[in-house]
Amino acid sequence: MGTRRPLLAPPPPDERPDAVQRQQLLRVRGRSVAWLPPLLLLVVIAVLDWNTSGEFRIISWIVLVPGIAAAICGVWGTAALAVLSLITYVTVDTSWPHQYQTGLPDFILVAIGGVLAVLACAVRVRGEQRMLHMQDIAETTRRTVLRPLAPGWGDLDHAAVYLAADSEARVGGDFYDIQPGLHGTRVLLGDVQGKGLAAVETAAALLGTFRETAYHEPLLHTVADRLEIRMQRHLRYSAELGRDHGDRFATGVLIGFPATSPDTADTASTASTQDTVEVVNFGHEPPLVVAPDGVRVLPPGEGLPLGLSELGYGSPPVLRVPLAPGETLLLVTDGVTEARDATGAFFPLRDRLARALARDPRIVDPRLLVGLVRDGTLRHSGGHLADDTTIFAVRRR
Repeated sequence: MGTRRPLLAPPPPDERPDAVQRQQLLRVRGRSVAWLPPLLLLVVIAVLDWNTSGEFRIISWIVLVPGIAAAICGVWGTAALAVLSLITYVTVDTSWPHQYQTGLPDFILVAIGGVLAVLACAVRVRGEQRMLHMQDIAETTRRTVLRPLAPGWGDLDHAAVYLAADSEARVGGDFYDIQPGLHGTRVLLGDVQGKGLAAVETAAALLGTFRETAYHEPLLHTVADRLEIRMQRHLRYSAELGRDHGDRFATGVLIGFPATSPDTADTASTASTQDTVEVVNFGHEPPLVVAPDGVRVLPPGEGLPLGLSELGYGSPPVLRVPLAPGETLLLVTDGVTEARDATGAFFPLRDRLARALARDPRIVDPRLLVGLVRDGTLRHSGGHLADDTTIFAVRRR
């Protein structure tokens, strides 16, 4: 599957479509030189044929020229090279004595080869345009579901990496967002069970509800209840459409950073050095608190995954946990925790973080932290991710 890239970052050269890679490789100072390889081949064939004996003519090999052009050039470039090949064939062949000329049969071969090459090039170009259009649609869908987050959004330092298991679709069932609101900033990370467009639809439904309720609702448990209601409504809607999504659920972590009043901010240097965050866990992997002196795990909570509330009693509890200034919350989906190496061993996330912090405590910075976990996960799994993978780190500015 190869190395993946952070969500919303420009794709590196080795992950861009084959058509785009070819176009970049065959450009010099912004100008296309795709015509150069087939033209050089044309010259080589003509020169070699001119310098061979009459018993061994290779001029008919010139039919390869439009065929190669069809693979790397545009339609008009391929057509021009096909015509040039035919002219070159006639010129070189008629320069030989009559008894050594290849004649009409090879002329027809070169002419038909050129026509077929142009048609094949037209099909190739149309397919590449369609592929690029579909990738644009996938990118737009991804940006709609997982919107870009401005630096410092919600008064939080944050960084995120999303690695889709489906490298073509580039979007899946993992989701995350930050929503500042009237009563503080809320953070959500989740993982919809299953893959494909149905998982994307579910993620989009939950994110839409989160963005509205997290802004307006004063209590975090109300936001959690609205997410569960939205999940149940989405499942009923899917069932009415005849889709078999009755067993679909989503794990997630909902975090609330309470609003800081001006008085609190003015006295922060003399008051308590502890901040308090609220956490609701919907059956997800508990977040990690990464501090310069080590790593600790937040309490797992007792909430069921979204969509399974009928199996439990009441709403999931809201846990209030201390968070010191400079400590970073690290949230990941099971693409990280369940990444396996060649021997089947899981990725030792906490151990890797502890060793990295011992070497450099500055790794608590969200961007450095996310990059460390991403690189470690990919190295551990050999670049083969079995599930969508999200790595999300946040802390107060």
